[in-house]
Amino acid sequence: MERAWDLVIRNGRLVDGSGGEPYAADIAIKDGLIAQVGEVRGRGADEIDAGGKLVTPGFVDIHTHYDGQATWDGHMQPSAWHGVTTVVMGNCGVGFAPCKPADHDRLIRLMEGVEDIPFPVLTEGLPWNWESYPDYLDALAGRRFDVDIGSQLPHAALRVYVMGERGANREDATEADIAAMAAIAKAAMEAGALGFSTSRTLNHRTSDGQPTPTLTASEAELTGIALGLAAAGKGALQFVSDFNDPAEEFAMLRRIVERSGRPLSFSLVQNPRQPRQYAFLLDQLRQANEAGLQMKAQVAGRPVGILFGLELTLNPFTSRPSYQAIAKAPLAERVATLSDPAFRAQLFAEGAATDPAFAANMTRNWGIMFLMGDEPDYEQTADRTIAALAADQGVTPEELALNHMLSNGGRGMLYLPFLNYADGSLDPSFEMLIHPDTVPGLSDGGAHVGMICDGSFPTSNLTHWTRDRTRGPKLSLSAMVKMQTRDTAEAVGLFDRGLIAPGYRADLNIIDYENLTLKAPSVAYDLPAGGRRLIQRADGYVATLVAGQVTYRDGEPTGALPGRLLRGSQAAPVAMAAE
Repeated sequence: MERAWDLVIRNGRLVDGSGGEPYAADIAIKDGLIAQVGEVRGRGADEIDAGGKLVTPGFVDIHTHYDGQATWDGHMQPSAWHGVTTVVMGNCGVGFAPCKPADHDRLIRLMEGVEDIPFPVLTEGLPWNWESYPDYLDALAGRRFDVDIGSQLPHAALRVYVMGERGANREDATEADIAAMAAIAKAAMEAGALGFSTSRTLNHRTSDGQPTPTLTASEAELTGIALGLAAAGKGALQFVSDFNDPAEEFAMLRRIVERSGRPLSFSLVQNPRQPRQYAFLLDQLRQANEAGLQMKAQVAGRPVGILFGLELTLNPFTSRPSYQAIAKAPLAERVATLSDPAFRAQLFAEGAATDPAFAANMTRNWGIMFLMGDEPDYEQTADRTIAALAADQGVTPEELALNHMLSNGGRGMLYLPFLNYADGSLDPSFEMLIHPDTVPGLSDGGAHVGMICDGSFPTSNLTHWTRDRTRGPKLSLSAMVKMQTRDTAEAVGLFDRGLIAPGYRADLNIIDYENLTLKAPSVAYDLPAGGRRLIQRADGYVATLVAGQVTYRDGEPTGALPGRLLRGSQAAPVAMAAE
């Protein structure tokens, strides 16, 4: 008997990405697209019973850094473990194309410093079978993935490619430099880039401490590149900034959008040094959109949190002489040494080490640091800080921290909410999430492999904001699903996904929502050259589909790699284009 459909998902509870209430329906899939939604009568060549389960569009993560990983790996984990079916990389102005052969190491050092991806990993992993940005896209186009991948033209690589040493040293671009960058940007959009990204933050430095080449790029340079996108009639702009003068910086972004007509998004977090600045920027964003400008802020649903541990880039004892003497020893050997009372006494007696400002401020800030448990809690209360727990237990914070890091064979981790937690709660994140001109982002999937593990944002957004939060208001399930499917997709011009409706991409998740559980971060040594990275998995994803093929079952890859490079923005299905 001929089967009418490639796959039918039956009896699911659909949260379809539109923002509407959940409803019961079947889904028929044909040729990688959703063909029917409702009561499906014909049989499928394969069928999945989703009875009692949630069915959502695949999540679209628009802020990742898989630029290197995508050249050597077909699995974009950890994102793919969390229901993500489309990723956008090349954010924050860093990436690997365009690049002249002489600048390979320069861009690797930049990525190592900005995104904490070790130099040996990138040196061994990157094939460098490209020079121009279109060459880079062609190299990716020949590969297969477990997600669809969109790429953005990174400003740092572009600047160094055009200006050489002058660009790396942050010299002002000349008119000729700007014209050359604009021409390359136009060609990149025509070749299939989803947009252009840049960084204006001192947090982004090369591994030898130099600021990113784009830090002080002029408005004329940024506008010129944006006009390159305008000439192509394609592409979105992505900015990250310190907003040291928030009024003037936002005004500049607004002028760039006004002149170029291109949509723009910027990273928005609560900075503890200016804890209400985000509210000002949200108001400026509202005014810009009321004036008809396409501007969005990318926001995070939990703190941007730094992890410390014996296997990780930093821990509270990293720069103390006693620890430095054993730092390169195998983990088991370090655990044994750190468990020795005499060694511990010596380590603690050394007191506060001399660290770079960032490490000094972060690694021993016991009043805002927490223990990372087996069940991650990203909204802990003040009485659960290491300082508070140590006082309750009659020990020093150093003792408590070290004891926890020694747990689980030396794999215990400490957690410091770096951004979005100045109030000791996630109320600022809630305020940002519900703003009509924001979208979830900032997961940095594929980056910060020794300090941050936020590729799990899509799962924690679902579990925390729609089900588990106890310290304030929550969001509806329908609203959160829409935010990280249709809203994120449309923010970068992907109008063919993020909605369960006929003609749309059959990128889907089947989720055991009641039992969806985020696991604790852990360390894997599976990067090129045996490189280490933080990973985080989840229980409760029954199946994830990309283009109608099941890529994950119960959290494990099936071997199917239907994901492809996306060449530019994608139009909505003709039948739905009027929506």
